[in-house]
Amino acid sequence: MDYTALYPEIIVALFALVLPAVNLLLKDNKFLAAVSLSGVGLSMLAVIMFFVEGTGPLAFDNGLLVLDNFSALFMMVFLSVAFVVILASAKYIENDRHAAEYYSLILLATVGMMLVASATDLFVLYIGIEITSLSSYALVAFRKKDMKGTEAATKYFIFGGISSAFTLFGISLIYGLTGTTSFEEIGALVGTLDAYKEMLWLALVMVTVGFGFKVAMVPFHSWAPDVYEGAPTTITAMLAAGSKKMGFVAMFKFFLIAMLAIKADWEIVVAVLAIVTMTVGNLAALNQTSIKRMLAYSSIAQAGYILIAVAVGTEFAVTGGIFHIMTHAFMKGGAFIVVATLATVAIGERIADYKGLAKRSNFMAFSMTVLLFSLAGIPPLAGFASKVVLFSSPIMGGVEGADWMIWLAVAGIINSAISLYYYARVVKYMYVDELEEGAPSERLKLPRSMVAAVAICVVAIIGIGVFPEPFIQLCQDAAQALFA
Repeated sequence: MDYTALYPEIIVALFALVLPAVNLLLKDNKFLAAVSLSGVGLSMLAVIMFFVEGTGPLAFDNGLLVLDNFSALFMMVFLSVAFVVILASAKYIENDRHAAEYYSLILLATVGMMLVASATDLFVLYIGIEITSLSSYALVAFRKKDMKGTEAATKYFIFGGISSAFTLFGISLIYGLTGTTSFEEIGALVGTLDAYKEMLWLALVMVTVGFGFKVAMVPFHSWAPDVYEGAPTTITAMLAAGSKKMGFVAMFKFFLIAMLAIKADWEIVVAVLAIVTMTVGNLAALNQTSIKRMLAYSSIAQAGYILIAVAVGTEFAVTGGIFHIMTHAFMKGGAFIVVATLATVAIGERIADYKGLAKRSNFMAFSMTVLLFSLAGIPPLAGFASKVVLFSSPIMGGVEGADWMIWLAVAGIINSAISLYYYARVVKYMYVDELEEGAPSERLKLPRSMVAAVAICVVAIIGIGVFPEPFIQLCQDAAQALFA
């Protein structure tokens, strides 16, 4: 059996298993971080070699897992998120006793995301999701004595368990109807199941509920603000920038491969969910006083934007969806790491705590401004470039006869304008408002590893925004691989 297609996952999994043993020999948390970064780096190198060699898709076990342009691009996104989170965590958890377990769980969660990216089968997809989910539950509750973290992990576990049950029940119904769990084989059969339409719809609803939880789609979003607020902030970055994107990979494969033949039956429902999700997320973010909860609701709104790609379902739309997923991973991951960095120097998590930040740390204020304005879609940043492609897909790449899809673009533009208000409010606090009375005014001494993690995200956002063409081409190649 040829394991070449699995090399990226195998590398990360081996490092995850070795870390606890390394910890027994060397009680050095920074060394553990370095070992973890090495594992992620080697896995990224394996994926880059696939791109460089250009040998075409690599299959494992008769195509049960496939390494192609689609899965390889998402692996790079997931590995980049893991790299930045681990780099930031080197200082964030340097005094924790269970650092080895922490890094191992991050790596295992990344393995699950990578399996989802390369899966061509519903059960393999489900296994990948569960590997990531189980690791995430433990990471959210990593600080056991933190009441907020414990409460967040409990909610996350309960909601996650329910969504997992819905997903598995839906998968079992699909298997019962088609006799297969292969995406391609299901896609070839669903159009012939007119006699079992009601059962197929039930399966579709079940799987949509399960995946909707993973991406925090309304009305399955209520867990996100509490979990994002209660989790260690570096883990919040991983959830928002990594595991949430895994949910969209699952949705792309399920809706646009397995259920593409009956797209006319579900596209309007997904479109309505997209508009409701982006609107609810943005409106709820307007009156938040916690920076983490504001970013959580913003993340829900961003999920609504990406759902446009699923509703439209064309290659151009998926290109825009993948591009926005890529940029959002750096935007939202970077924003949460800024929050984590400032927390290490006793800057609170209230938005009001960011008043006068520019006078204490120009770099952090500048970085947060770049990341927030990119989320709002301000040119020439990456968020603007990805929203242009994504929002134009209902118009330029829409399905013939589906003129109603233009409302998806209109809703996206209006909601982006709404989001600018609460993003600009944070920037105003940092640059215009004075420090709160009694607050210290000395310059902040920030951990270098966390500054480096933030810098990576900011450089990526500016670089992708100024030179979007090669990244759009990568996303287009990935979209073509998905529909191949």
